[in-house]
Amino acid sequence: MNDNQPLVSQPLSLTGYSITIDAPTTYTMTDSEKGVQNLNPSGLLADESHPLVQNSNPGDDNPCTQSTSYNAAQVANGCVTGDSEVDEITSAATDNLARHEADSSVHAHIVNYGSVNGVPSDVVDYHSSGVVEYGGASVVSDAHADAHAEAQQFIEVYSLEEERLWDAVRVNCLDFNSWTALIEETEKVAEANILKIRKVYDAFLAEFPLCFGYWKKYADHEARLHSANEVLEVYERAILAVTYSVDIWLHYCVFAISIYEDPDIIRRLFERGLAYVGTDYLSYPLWDEYIRYEESQQAWSNLAMIYTRIFEHPIQQLDRYFNCFKDLAASRALSEIRTHEEAALLASASLESNFEGAHGEVCPDGVEQSSKPVSAGLTEVEELEKYIAIREDMYMKAKEFDSKIIGFETAIRRPYFHVRPLDDPELENWHNYLDFIERGDDFNKVVKLYERCLIACANYPEYWIRYVLCMEASGSMELAVNALARATQVFVKKQPEIHLFAARFKERSGDILGARSQYELLYSEISPGLLEAIQKHVNMEYRLGNKEDALSIFEKAIAAEQEKEPSQILPMLFILYSRFLYLVSGNAEKARDVFSRVLENTQLSKPLLEAAIHLESILPFPKRIDYVDLLVENFITPNAEHCYTASTADREDISCTFLETKPKPQRVHL
Repeated sequence: MNDNQPLVSQPLSLTGYSITIDAPTTYTMTDSEKGVQNLNPSGLLADESHPLVQNSNPGDDNPCTQSTSYNAAQVANGCVTGDSEVDEITSAATDNLARHEADSSVHAHIVNYGSVNGVPSDVVDYHSSGVVEYGGASVVSDAHADAHAEAQQFIEVYSLEEERLWDAVRVNCLDFNSWTALIEETEKVAEANILKIRKVYDAFLAEFPLCFGYWKKYADHEARLHSANEVLEVYERAILAVTYSVDIWLHYCVFAISIYEDPDIIRRLFERGLAYVGTDYLSYPLWDEYIRYEESQQAWSNLAMIYTRIFEHPIQQLDRYFNCFKDLAASRALSEIRTHEEAALLASASLESNFEGAHGEVCPDGVEQSSKPVSAGLTEVEELEKYIAIREDMYMKAKEFDSKIIGFETAIRRPYFHVRPLDDPELENWHNYLDFIERGDDFNKVVKLYERCLIACANYPEYWIRYVLCMEASGSMELAVNALARATQVFVKKQPEIHLFAARFKERSGDILGARSQYELLYSEISPGLLEAIQKHVNMEYRLGNKEDALSIFEKAIAAEQEKEPSQILPMLFILYSRFLYLVSGNAEKARDVFSRVLENTQLSKPLLEAAIHLESILPFPKRIDYVDLLVENFITPNAEHCYTASTADREDISCTFLETKPKPQRVHL
């Protein structure tokens, strides 16, 4: 897809914390794409499995005309099959692909920026042939319900090391090292048990959906132990999870080439992938594979059109592509590399020019239009030069833009996802790159760069927040909501910062129920007792005019903390509750009662005493000076009955605070 193409988004439906995506059914092709054969899909693409055809290095000796001999793979269940069996496998996989296309309404060339990129409710449930169970969760695929009983027969049998590692990931689902160790152990002890392998990969990829290498390993296991249909399912889930990964689209396309003989099926998958990642600066491996495939088909006009489309974008190795294009133009007749559509368009323009010239029509500016055909008088050599010149102009414009972004691109050291932190210069470079692209007027470029950024920076809430705010400012609320859901449900789901932002964002958007749920999830499950979340929730209810609900939040939080021994936040909760009662509700007596209860039943501390002193200083008369004086005395005087002894600095601070706020006696004038 061209970055200048109008954005196609999709409706987004959120139910609780899961996402349902309805794909669009329209697509507007760019001028360059119109020259490619009509690839109206009758089925998406399936992936073959094993072995993977390796992508040739673009720097090899003959980078322009490398070709790969593609034959239908004869692999099923890990065994070589005969031609009739291959036909049966291919037919089944094609039918399965057609079903996927019908179910998802995904059409060729669609660029869908609402793509999920890793929400587990969609990725794991998409097609899980076993049972995903860890940490109390269980997912069973409807498509393989009959395999569930069989799965149960092995699920309970684990080695001691497997048990230990499963326990580790149940305790901490984000422990990447334990996950990878568990996968290795499972592959070792269950080499031929696909159900067990599915279980561990499904569970791992629900937590780390951007790990495209593990999707590839999963597909390889399915290819080794099962059938092409299952490989297809894995790749379909993979591109749902990591839609903007060049690598996963490359693996998927290579799989398709190895199992399908129908070029239209293979081209549809290439077009589908390039619609998402074709403008990625590092997308050249996928373009190279597409070029090699068209070379193997000797589809010279398609090949020339691929080069033309590449020149629209500043991608890496652009010079190499232009040189290859010139070699193609020099080695083939113009009639071979010009598409039927282009030839028809030129013929139509020529006829129109002849017709207008014959009737002596006058142009709007008053100049008589020439009756000379567009290409009249041009030799084939001159036409070829013109053909190349047009593409050279596109290439030069792409090179000009490349000169503006090359500094940002070369500073990206890790374009893929990993749990290891990125260094500060690389993080800053992403911000600077986003700033630069946002200053332009191409919204599609902005979206695609954010999606690239959020593969490498998926663990950083600041980039998700920035993305959401950018989409909101541009009026693309569906994209904003989708990005926020991905952040809060998958990538930074354990970080309070993103949930606080999500709650405030939902409140501003009018989703009050969603904001409440976000706050409650945060201080009840994600970060139990988080004071900031409790206070912000209270403030939201107060803004909405729900004073009783605000007080109820404090009371429930205090009750929950009183059951804990010890509670680190209980004193502060009492302080906040008391202040809210007086300053917001205007209930001075209840505010005093809160402090009376806590000071009589809780160990004296500096924050509690400071809050009690402050409250008495702002309350109207009569003031309980003697009561506060006794509390201060007990705090600053060493007492053998109390195990707690305040530090000298704390005792001095409390004494000074009390004396400064203590009312001065009134002078009596005689």
